[in-house]
Amino acid sequence: MADIVKQILAKPIQLADQVTKAADDTSSFKQECLELKAKTEKLAGLLRQAARASNELYERPTRRIIVDTEQVLDKALALVIKCRANGLMKRVFTIIPAAAFRKTALQLENSIGDVSWLLRVSASADDREDEYLGLPPIAANEPILCLIWEQVAILFTGSLEDRSDAAASLVSLARDNDRYGKLIIEEGGVPPLLKLAKEGRLEGQENAARAIGLLGRDPECVEHIVNAGVCSVFAKILKEGHMKVQVVVAWAVSELAAHHPKCQDPFAQNNIIRLLVSHLAFETVQEHSKYTIASKQKMSIHSVLMASNNPNEIDMKGNEDDDKNNTSQIHHPLGNQIPNQMHNVVTNTMAMKTQSKKLQPQGHAKSPKNHTISNNNNTKTNQQHHSQHVSLSGTSIKGREFEDPVTKASMKAMAAKALWQLCKGNVSICRSITESRALLCFAILLEKGPDDVQFYSAMALTEIAAVAEQNTDLRRSAFKPTSPAAKAVVEQLLKIIEKADSDLLTPCIRATGNLARTFRATETRIIGPLVKLLDEREPEVSGEAVIALTKFACTENFLHLNHSKAIIDAGGVKHLIQLVYFGEQIVQIPSLILLCYVALHVPDSEALAQEEVLIVLEWASKQGNLIQDPLVDSLLPEAKSRLELYQSRGSRGFH
Repeated sequence: MADIVKQILAKPIQLADQVTKAADDTSSFKQECLELKAKTEKLAGLLRQAARASNELYERPTRRIIVDTEQVLDKALALVIKCRANGLMKRVFTIIPAAAFRKTALQLENSIGDVSWLLRVSASADDREDEYLGLPPIAANEPILCLIWEQVAILFTGSLEDRSDAAASLVSLARDNDRYGKLIIEEGGVPPLLKLAKEGRLEGQENAARAIGLLGRDPECVEHIVNAGVCSVFAKILKEGHMKVQVVVAWAVSELAAHHPKCQDPFAQNNIIRLLVSHLAFETVQEHSKYTIASKQKMSIHSVLMASNNPNEIDMKGNEDDDKNNTSQIHHPLGNQIPNQMHNVVTNTMAMKTQSKKLQPQGHAKSPKNHTISNNNNTKTNQQHHSQHVSLSGTSIKGREFEDPVTKASMKAMAAKALWQLCKGNVSICRSITESRALLCFAILLEKGPDDVQFYSAMALTEIAAVAEQNTDLRRSAFKPTSPAAKAVVEQLLKIIEKADSDLLTPCIRATGNLARTFRATETRIIGPLVKLLDEREPEVSGEAVIALTKFACTENFLHLNHSKAIIDAGGVKHLIQLVYFGEQIVQIPSLILLCYVALHVPDSEALAQEEVLIVLEWASKQGNLIQDPLVDSLLPEAKSRLELYQSRGSRGFH
């Protein structure tokens, strides 16, 4: 950068010398020209000082100030040259207003002030000695820009304490106005913020991470931040940093991913997913060790049972996941142990993983962290699986147990929030999450976590389920009916739906609907609670319940016949008719679609005849606002036709 700055400064220094030389040869307005010469000499001295300090100059304001200074010197040179006119005729026809000298002198004074400020703002903290910099004359039109320059310059040259304060100032600016955030990025604020996040003290790291999270307000800004190296910096902090800094970093990751989904993969490639899951799992589930038996006295009942059932476990230490700690009890953030039901789930899950490891050849163990693996080369795939089995403990775990409960709870909340944003629409990240302990963690936190942890866990599960709905392989691997973790998730979703008194109700309904194609025919307990939500609930809740039930009853669901009968048996038809007749538009059309599916699949149902569903469909077919929906337009005639075939006579008999 020093060479660039020297090139920028070369021309104005040459212009200043030309002005000084020309001022000595003037034949008119000599006094005014001598004043301009004095100011130009002072400016030239500052420019030469800047050239000598080019290694320290902050490039962004240097460019703006020197460009303005060069223009001022150009005007000064032109004015002085006019005063060198010889001969009577030239003097007569050369008109120089007196105001031109005053204006040029003022502009030179402003340039002197600008360059002086540039030298002060670029100086090190020791040289500056807490001197108040003020605002340069160039700040008259845009004072915020110069304030940003000052704070970014401090980030480059200040002490750790000063850099922390500067980062806090940038946080305030970025929070107040989106345009200020873009200016901070344009003026080179991201690299020194990342450097402070890596090297600063606790408060400075927090301020830097918070500023970075606030700066990523749109895709273009996030792209710039990612290109500056934020992924590796954040990964290092999540692995080795103080937990209070890790909380802010996890929040920043969630903000960046929310505003630009394309940054999901770069974060995943830097092991951010694995690190966030480890934070989520810490003191949530048993981190399930290699079952090392140190002494019989220290073993829990669970460890004894596992050891007795798996006598060969000790011989498999080298093949176990390195990301599991030697703990003997299952911890929960709100208590010493989680409920017995969850304990059994954890036990079954870990036992199944252990058994599957035994069946795999050594060196080919399936990794729970498969981010980007090619299917074309099995050897390379297995090597990648193996290489990603890095420790989740080590430096990332040490000291966490001594953190205060509030910080631990905040860490879980932000980890869950970050995972929620990172998994949106991303199959590979969802697969990485579901192959780890995260599903089990979400289930536990959904049951017993603090309010914000519960909410973010529910939202993460909703997004994972939405991706699984569209991806058959993920659906079959992550939510297969025999999976204890998947069972635990469904149990918690169903429990919240049955209680129907929680802010988590809407995302849990949505997640259950997304999982509609994973349930077996024998799983009949899901439909009833969803049908109950159709009865005199808020339109948003009823609407979500209708959409979820539609995913059970639609033709694309292999078990649509079973589910349609279950909806009828649960009394859903009566509620749907009420919603079609009297519901708000956000509920009315989805209710009509679901009623059409039920009529289409179970047209011979006596309950449909008793409730006069055919009359409802005939009424709906005459409502212009309803038949404008493309799906209604295609389903309604077919449903009517099926009902007329099976029930037109029977329905009259029920009047």
